[in-house]
Amino acid sequence: MMRMRLPKIACIALVVAIGIGSALRQSQFRASAADGIATGAGAADREGHLHVPDDYRTTYQLLGSWAIAADEGKGSKEVHVVYASPGTIDAYRKTKRFPDGAVLIKEVFKSATAEMTTGTVSRADVLKGWFVMMKDTANRHPDSALWGDGWGWSWFDAGDRSKTTTTNYRDQCQGCHVPAQASDWVYVDGYPPLEP
Repeated sequence: MMRMRLPKIACIALVVAIGIGSALRQSQFRASAADGIATGAGAADREGHLHVPDDYRTTYQLLGSWAIAADEGKGSKEVHVVYASPGTIDAYRKTKRFPDGAVLIKEVFKSATAEMTTGTVSRADVLKGWFVMMKDTANRHPDSALWGDGWGWSWFDAGDRSKTTTTNYRDQCQGCHVPAQASDWVYVDGYPPLEP
């Protein structure tokens, strides 16, 4: 087997190019995360179509969870687990506002309730879908029925994280958030990591 040998100068140039490219990517991510912009990377395209990023469970930060009480009997009927994109929590702690580009992802699960040694316990069971919000202080998509009041809004059924079933955020999303309008449409009191 013949090995191809590159001249030393070509090897040095290749190593320098790789290093510069890596440094640029890292500095762009740091700058974006500080501004809350990298946070939106992977959650929306240029046309404003939101989707659920593939890596949110490993790259986003856990904000908190909610248990929705059962209509009858003990336990919960749903468990909601909410994540924030990188940089969002730190930015919010400094300004008490969500930065432009911040993404919040809420997983909605049917729950399973059982008796355990600690008492009646409900846990996340079957995923129903995701609710995604992306902060938009610049009003980038004024003609979209999925963007407004400072956010992009979309629900995704568990079967397809790339295609929203939401057609109008005012009719299908915002109603649940009206009590939280004063805190930028988000129930911040349920998220301990946002506290300084």
